[in-house]
Amino acid sequence: MVGVEVVDAQHKNLVSLLNQLHEAMSHGHGKDVLEGILANLVRYTQAHFATEEKLMQENGYPDLVTHQREHAELTKKVLDFQKEFAAGRVFIGGEVMKFLGDWLRGHIRGTDKKYVPFLHANGVR
Repeated sequence: MVGVEVVDAQHKNLVSLLNQLHEAMSHGHGKDVLEGILANLVRYTQAHFATEEKLMQENGYPDLVTHQREHAELTKKVLDFQKEFAAGRVFIGGEVMKFLGDWLRGHIRGTDKKYVPFLHANGVR
């Protein structure tokens, strides 16, 4: 994970949601759990991003606005998935899995890692 305790705990929640979806899909029940997982993702993104942004703001992180933009894009994508599913459009479990996997690798391991040295230098662990 990234090395900031509260953020890593929240990232583990996302990994758990992804694992739940994968497990359900591998047993042919992806559609049954997708609605709940999407609802949890919406809640997750709101709480998690608020935590990250608060830490960055409190410590004067210089690239906060860029990070907020990425958060807004992710939130929009999750809300779009939720709307598509609620409207009865194509089952999107695989699409959600791919998106979350890509996001885990790209955002958490890439973008989030950029702010960690700054927060560590400010005493945040």
